[in-house]
Amino acid sequence: GATGAVGNEMLRVLEERDFPVGELRVLASARSAGNFLEFRDEQILVQELTGESFAGIDIALFSAGGGRSEEFCPIAAAAGAVCIDNSSAWRMDPDVPLVVPEVNPDEIARYAKKGIIANPNCSTIQLVTALKPLHDFATIRRVVVSTYQAVSGSGQKAIDELRIQSGELLNGRSVDCKVYPHQIAFNCLPHIDVFLDNGYTREEMKMVNETRKIMGDGSLKVTATAVRVPVFYGHSESVNIETEKKLTVEQARHLISNAPGCQLVDDPANQVYPMPIEAAGQDLTQVGRIREDETVENGLNLWVVADNLRKGAATNAVQIAEILAGKYL
Repeated sequence: GATGAVGNEMLRVLEERDFPVGELRVLASARSAGNFLEFRDEQILVQELTGESFAGIDIALFSAGGGRSEEFCPIAAAAGAVCIDNSSAWRMDPDVPLVVPEVNPDEIARYAKKGIIANPNCSTIQLVTALKPLHDFATIRRVVVSTYQAVSGSGQKAIDELRIQSGELLNGRSVDCKVYPHQIAFNCLPHIDVFLDNGYTREEMKMVNETRKIMGDGSLKVTATAVRVPVFYGHSESVNIETEKKLTVEQARHLISNAPGCQLVDDPANQVYPMPIEAAGQDLTQVGRIREDETVENGLNLWVVADNLRKGAATNAVQIAEILAGKYL
């Protein structure tokens, strides 16, 4: 998936973080093969993904969709590569670690069972990064999360659709809907992925199940509503938590401000709070609007924002690769 939105971001992150690369092999579909991508001021030829693509490769970063991952991750692993997969194909496999480095880095050690490490859903990553320090201190019992997800989570075609629709509407013209079932410009869609028999979408159930697995607590109560909004980059989340022991606002602020991967952005009196336009392009999970839920004994509300292409996908994958390369390979 090297030529996709996340694949391009992975290349940028590898370069920014000075990841130790001996040989970089960029793979995509036959349609994209023959093009070039830039890495460290060099032009790298895009090659077609085949069963022979992984000879001599140590780490394979996958972001080409679940079908490709299901087919080619076992092939890559058999060739000796460790796969870090950004799709949902392997996330809930009990033999595959599901990893956010700031939350459960020790799980990476379990990669050897199948040669695959799963990168969580973008919305899950920022959620558990914010929850981890609070859970360690006060033990979270229940999470209610509503997401406000940028169109870049659907790929480059969705980014183009929002841009084109916005221009058409501002000029008084009608719009075409190709990526989403309804107009996304100046609208909100409470619909991400397919609807399931229980009334939730697959995206919402990903957040429920992945959060439990990453936090290592199958009894954790999680419910989610996922909404697509007309924002290009950066997912936002309204999060309500209930904890076993009292967690004050000041304690939560202190925990967040000292947690790896988190940035406290919480000064409402001066109009300071997390926003997608501030989170875009960086790797921290921003947390603010921390306040007590006055309807329950031990409850807090949070507003959590992160760049879905970076920390929500590419950066998290590269962070896993860094730990893998430094500690296990």
